[in-house]
Amino acid sequence: MNLAAFLAAQSLNALSQAAILFFIACGLTLIFGIMRIINFAHGGLFMLGAYVGYSTVAWTGAFWPSLIVAPLVVGALGAVFEKLLLARLYARQDGGGAYLLVTFGLAIILAEAIRLTWGPQPLSISIPDRLRGIVLIGNQPFPIYRLFLIAMGGGAALLAWQFLERTRAGLIVRATSQNAEMVHALGTDVNAVRTGVFALGCAMAALGGVLSAPLLTAFLGMGSNVIIDAFVIVIIGGMGSFLGSVIGSVLVAFVQVFGSYYFEDLALALMYLLMLAVLIVRPGGMLGRQE
Repeated sequence: MNLAAFLAAQSLNALSQAAILFFIACGLTLIFGIMRIINFAHGGLFMLGAYVGYSTVAWTGAFWPSLIVAPLVVGALGAVFEKLLLARLYARQDGGGAYLLVTFGLAIILAEAIRLTWGPQPLSISIPDRLRGIVLIGNQPFPIYRLFLIAMGGGAALLAWQFLERTRAGLIVRATSQNAEMVHALGTDVNAVRTGVFALGCAMAALGGVLSAPLLTAFLGMGSNVIIDAFVIVIIGGMGSFLGSVIGSVLVAFVQVFGSYYFEDLALALMYLLMLAVLIVRPGGMLGRQE
């Protein structure tokens, strides 16, 4: 076996996994950074995106529309949820605990609604014809679809960074995360900013669900699996840090992929050991603020 080719293929595999993790972790980070809400329903929204993507593919006969429809549908649902329920809690002194209960309740409702709508059986989405097949990395075969995931993850990270750093809307979002009262005093509708950010975070989770479905299938419980990884990523990178979510996604993905190959029985423990090591050195996460 060519060691260099093997390491290159495994590294690309880790980057493709990091792309999936980034979509859910970045959405979770944006929501916490602006609203200080730990969204326990994020895994359910990831799962809903996969199922809506499945229905879109079944109705249209094509994979590509699902990349637009699922984020729009789930993002709109997130906006409605924020307006009807979360917005009522902003003025409460015990809002933190209430947010946890409300979002946890939404996660349970989403799981049951998905079971009743689509049934308990896993549903598969076929990889588009253009993305089928493999390429050779040295002498190692590597799926083209995973290269597509890397491109999607990298493109999404670049667009999100450009939005946050180079646009007026991004400036308002960053200002709201720092001092919402001052932003409101300057005439910006902070409630609209919160709704938009929550919808964007939900849409990103849904897009991650659609992209993962051809690899994992859409199944009940997929949200519970990925939300644990997402929380670990956010803790490693720092709560509310966009760049931290990017770095955390890559680190966790590499630990998972190489840990599963070399230390199969310890792969899960290695991820938590990584989190523990970061917290010992940086209690607020790699790029997070200690509050």
